Amino acid sequence: MTPPDLKKAVQDILPQLIAEDPQVRDFVLRTVSNYYDSRAETESKFDRVLAELERDREEQSRKWDEQYQHNRETLANLERDRAEQSRKWDEQSRQWNEQYQHNRETLANLERDREEQARKWDEQSRKWDEQHQQNQNTFATLERDRAEQSRKWDEQSRQWNEQHQQTQTMLAEIQDQKRRYDSSIGAIGSRWGLYSEESFRSALKGILEQSFGVQVLNINDFDEAGEVFGRPDQVELDIVITNGSVIACEIKSSLSKSDMYSFDRKVAFYQKRHERPVSRKLVISPMVDERARPVAEALGIEVYSSPQSMPGYQYGATDNVL
Repeated sequence: MTPPDLKKAVQDILPQLIAEDPQVRDFVLRTVSNYYDSRAETESKFDRVLAELERDREEQSRKWDEQYQHNRETLANLERDRAEQSRKWDEQSRQWNEQYQHNRETLANLERDREEQARKWDEQSRKWDEQHQQNQNTFATLERDRAEQSRKWDEQSRQWNEQHQQTQTMLAEIQDQKRRYDSSIGAIGSRWGLYSEESFRSALKGILEQSFGVQVLNINDFDEAGEVFGRPDQVELDIVITNGSVIACEIKSSLSKSDMYSFDRKVAFYQKRHERPVSRKLVISPMVDERARPVAEALGIEVYSSPQSMPGYQYGATDNVL
């Protein structure tokens, strides 16, 4: 009998022998016992699996309770933060309203002062005209009797010169006062946001390009190496090109010490990226931190700002003033 025939005969006869003959059944069980676990071992393994599942369920339940408690605390913290932010916003709104009212009162006072100065100027002009008319009458009288009144004429001429000098001095003071009011009103307007960076930049571009034939560019490059800000980011810079010279500009509502360093790095980045030297570096802002001015001077940056923020400023000066 061939092996396949023998295998087929065993498969056909063995089940019946196991069912009818106990000795065959015991022999078969002893033979396969090394390949399968006994009932006791199977039940022991099942109990261990159930115990492990129970421990896993308890651990998951504990973790869920901890996560639930953590979520509750997080929500409570978020609610407290929201209430605090709301309070700060209300406080900021109140302060802004107070500042707005203060600025309105300041403008009203400036307007009254300007009207008073105009009235005084008109009054002074009238007096000067009257004095001039009197001088003309005096000149006619002196002409009729010049020999007799020579000494008086000399005295009158001296007095007239003094009066004229006083008038000129008063005119200079009035002009200086006018410049002070104009500068103050301009600075207040800047703080209110009347001259935003973008509108000023657009106006400057329109004036320079249309009236002076100057090319104004807004450069916006991506700094992959993070040379300007320490990480990859967009780098924006205003460039003015005139007669082949390149002028770099920074227009901001306020400038700090760090802004000066950042602007200098922007210019260096532009020169390296576009391979064009920059002849001048300008910053334009109504408010410049005093600590930023030495940095600007050291870096060769020209600062154009409001009169009030210029160190040692005297009204009437023609230095870098917006």
